[in-house]
Amino acid sequence: MLIAAGLAPAVAQKVVPKTGIASYYAQKFHGRKTASGEIFDNTAMTAAHNTLPLGTYIKVTNIRNNRWVVVKVTDRLHHANRRIVDLTQAAAKKLGFIHWGLAKVRVEVVTKAYVNSIPYFDLAAS
Repeated sequence: MLIAAGLAPAVAQKVVPKTGIASYYAQKFHGRKTASGEIFDNTAMTAAHNTLPLGTYIKVTNIRNNRWVVVKVTDRLHHANRRIVDLTQAAAKKLGFIHWGLAKVRVEVVTKAYVNSIPYFDLAAS
């Protein structure tokens, strides 16, 4: 699976961005099956979201520091969870909120063409 962090290439995005609070998975979920059937890996660049289709790529931007990552939606949040997205610890580290636990973020759906156009600063296998 592809991951990236850095400067955004100029590729149009289709869906209006949404803002909200992001959190990250506890280590106890590492190795468990996700809603998509994939095995959860806290070192990968994936996320849980309640309304976007599984397999959707999203760009998550930390509003406080403007750092961003692209992650793949592979899981669902608990129905009572009011957060917009739950990220892996790897994504939270790249966004710079691992020590705080929560961050205000902007979530944008991106196309596969957008993902493929990103200069690759990091690569990880899922």
